[in-house]
Amino acid sequence: MRILLIEDALPLGEAVRDQIEDDGHAVDWVQTLADTRACLATTAYDLLLLDLMLPDGRGIDFLRQRRKAGDATPVIILTARDQISDRIDGLNAGADDYLVKPFDLAELSARIAAVARRYSGNPNPLLQVKDLDIDLSSHSIRRGSRSIDLTAREWALFEALLQRPGALLTKSQLEDHLYAFGAEIESNTIEVYISRMRKKLGHDTIETVRGMGYRLGKT
Repeated sequence: MRILLIEDALPLGEAVRDQIEDDGHAVDWVQTLADTRACLATTAYDLLLLDLMLPDGRGIDFLRQRRKAGDATPVIILTARDQISDRIDGLNAGADDYLVKPFDLAELSARIAAVARRYSGNPNPLLQVKDLDIDLSSHSIRRGSRSIDLTAREWALFEALLQRPGALLTKSQLEDHLYAFGAEIESNTIEVYISRMRKKLGHDTIETVRGMGYRLGKT
């Protein structure tokens, strides 16, 4: 996914960024609401990780404004505010989940995956594509008794296709799922990943529509 991390605490921001990049997501990290608005004006994000106390305003006020404007982008609040009333306020403001600092980074990864599944319309982490058994929660794929290993980038690319079964995704859309602002991208990067994935998953698993993009092959 393409994730926007809004967190002004440097050590925590670095740890969260590294964790979700290791999970294969593309992460843009900002530390103010002003920079948040600038990013949202130019980029479509799959998820926001939102701190509540920021140098130029309150995250909960920002969230209410976004929801009032009709923005349905999933939001997970990350905050040190641990009172029940704070959690209720955050969820009532439109947050999809609420995680109190300090938190375990593995739990954050699991919550991100759970929110993503809910928004994809399928909360079940177990999927089947052709003869592949896929577990989204553990990032595992099996064909019969054989395990198939994907790199973090390959998994992120595969997950982008899984989230929109049958939909055609352009090369640019797939690059947005894999890379944050400023990342250097070779012109044939997506083609290289697709080629590697086909060798592992089967050549008919991912279909190329020449000049347009890629989609999961027909099941």
